[in-house]
Amino acid sequence: MKYWLVKSEPDAFSWDNQVKNGIEPWTGVRNHLAKRHLKEMRKGDRAFFYHSNVGKEIVGIVEVVREAYSDPTAEAGDWVCVDMKALRPVKSPITLAAIKADPRFTELALLKYSRLSVGPVSPEHWAMICEMGGVK
Repeated sequence: MKYWLVKSEPDAFSWDNQVKNGIEPWTGVRNHLAKRHLKEMRKGDRAFFYHSNVGKEIVGIVEVVREAYSDPTAEAGDWVCVDMKALRPVKSPITLAAIKADPRFTELALLKYSRLSVGPVSPEHWAMICEMGGVK
């Protein structure tokens, strides 16, 4: 299993929307590196659901339930999406400020590539962030 972080602007698509919809295609990715990450995702992989712009915090955990397929929202190009299923909220949202303040996260893609909407998370970082958020 691999771990990821996916970003969404909560005024466009929030954690509450994800929970309400259950399974939702993760569409609209238009960055080639993020697209590569979507193509690497496998059923059962987990991702942190991150509210970008407003909130700037990890608020939940989703699971990949369908691997990469053609993004129906793309007008042109070979863009892909995956289907995500809401698993659980984190007990305590983990803010970007808290992650930046911890020197153990200097190599986290969220910090290294701040504009990237889909990025990998190492197993070690996953465990540390889960602990910060009260997730077992």
